[in-house]
Amino acid sequence: MRILAISGSLRRGSHNTALLRAAATLLPPGVELVIHDGLRDIPPYDDDVQAQGRPEPVQRLWDEVAEADAILIATPEYNHSIPGQLKNALDWLSRPLAESVLRNKPAAVIGASAGMFGAVWAQAEVRKVLGAIGARVLDEELPVPTAHERLEDGRLTDAEIERRLAGLLGRLVDAVRERDEERAAA
Repeated sequence: MRILAISGSLRRGSHNTALLRAAATLLPPGVELVIHDGLRDIPPYDDDVQAQGRPEPVQRLWDEVAEADAILIATPEYNHSIPGQLKNALDWLSRPLAESVLRNKPAAVIGASAGMFGAVWAQAEVRKVLGAIGARVLDEELPVPTAHERLEDGRLTDAEIERRLAGLLGRLVDAVRERDEERAAA
């Protein structure tokens, strides 16, 4: 099973990318996590460009999402909302909506910040957008506040947050299995 992870932060020393690396160490056996590294290259969404075909960076992301069994997004919070580049990528992945590669895809959202709230509002906004696109979104959040104190060398130093992240990953894997069972029964 493959989980595609997307960090909503473009920063080289991103806490959210570090959180995704930490998540990779907590997966059940037989599950791999691959971090998408091309968010910076996604051009602004433009319906005229979409009508001519997806630009290469968008097609690459589209293909990675299509090949994944589930999506895990780690988002920072900018002005109490979603970082623009992440929202832009989700807009590309939603078009055309009836064919969206996110449709029925299990997804979870987590977030880290240097502040006290752990990107809670941004997580809620990303879940809302994913739901509007048609993803199977886990209705839970995992805030990692004061991330600079809780992430070190690709590992969480907070045992409670690590336990919660492992549980969320288990539920994401369960959502993939549930979806696959529904498909097999249909």
